[in-house]
Amino acid sequence: MATSPKLIAAAGGCLLALYVGYIVVDRIHVSTALAAETKENALPDVAVVKPIQSPKKVALTLPGNIDAWYQAPIYPQVSGYVKMWYKDYGARVKQGDVLAEINAPALDAQYAQAKADLASIMAKYNLSNVTLQRWQAMGRSQSVSGQSVSVAQADQQSAKAQVEAAERNVAHFEALERFKTIVAPFDGIVTSRDINVGDYVHDGGGNLNAAGAASELFTVADVHKLRLFVSVPEVFQYVLKPDITAEVTVPQFKDRKFTANFLTTARGYDPNTRTSTTEFEMDNPNEVLWPGTFASVELKANNENAHLYEVPTSALVFQEKGMQLAVVRNDNTVHFQNVTVGRMADTATEIQAGIGPNDHVIANPPADVLEGDKVNVTVPQRGYNQSGFGKENE
Repeated sequence: MATSPKLIAAAGGCLLALYVGYIVVDRIHVSTALAAETKENALPDVAVVKPIQSPKKVALTLPGNIDAWYQAPIYPQVSGYVKMWYKDYGARVKQGDVLAEINAPALDAQYAQAKADLASIMAKYNLSNVTLQRWQAMGRSQSVSGQSVSVAQADQQSAKAQVEAAERNVAHFEALERFKTIVAPFDGIVTSRDINVGDYVHDGGGNLNAAGAASELFTVADVHKLRLFVSVPEVFQYVLKPDITAEVTVPQFKDRKFTANFLTTARGYDPNTRTSTTEFEMDNPNEVLWPGTFASVELKANNENAHLYEVPTSALVFQEKGMQLAVVRNDNTVHFQNVTVGRMADTATEIQAGIGPNDHVIANPPADVLEGDKVNVTVPQRGYNQSGFGKENE
């Protein structure tokens, strides 16, 4: 049977209508989805955290410097040439051990001159004694005037004073002669030697370095105990108690820990760094630690502000109204809450007032977010943790 043209036309019209309807419905769907996505993307994504309570114990890790219990740079007290040195780097010495000798011919000549002057003045003094005795004998027989006796007595006293001055001068050079021998001031180790045979050294300083400054001849250090110096920030002053101990690690002994006991603190702050120099003492068994070692110092103490809350330091907002936190309300709108800030660290800051444990604080507020803006609260990926905060979001 032949197909009617009218039937074919009707079928084609139906297909066309279905196709047009499909296109219209698809475009409506795409437009609706695009509008929803556009609306959603218009809201900034933020991650929120809940404030956590400050820990009962506070741990603070600071850099420190280990120094000898005693350390003495030794300078010459006379000018001359190094005759010989006897102790090298790392030598163990006892108090009074000879480290070096200095040849000082100019000093020797001055010493000899002082002794000769003393002998000359002593001869004059002896003569004045004899003269005084003679004048006194003649004065008793009234052969001479009393004035002449008084003059002879004054001459004798002047000669005596000159003898005493000459003796002091000789004693001065005798002391300098002893300084020709450089000795160790105490038991210890020679940590530096900056002279060689033939070097010229001068009174009050050793060799002249490239900058023209004088350097010491030797450095001797007593290392049976050590001093540990740490610069403690002023916000952690409360940590410094007489019974506090420090746990010390050094680069050369990564798996070993040393203990240092609090000794004293400067009781003042450096205005440039706002830190106070604090000193600890350390035993040094077998002298395994050397002066000048860099140390990582961990201090632990009870936290006096354990009742306060902490938030990430990145959550702080600096406004003209003061320090604030961006808090997300239940309707996902932003509110800038005024807070009172306590101690601040790189990762966490204590909040003394203004927030509670159930507030949702934006961890890192966008720069363009304003009061009352709606935001989209995102859930961090599993395992994401912001310095101990936001664990409820994991």
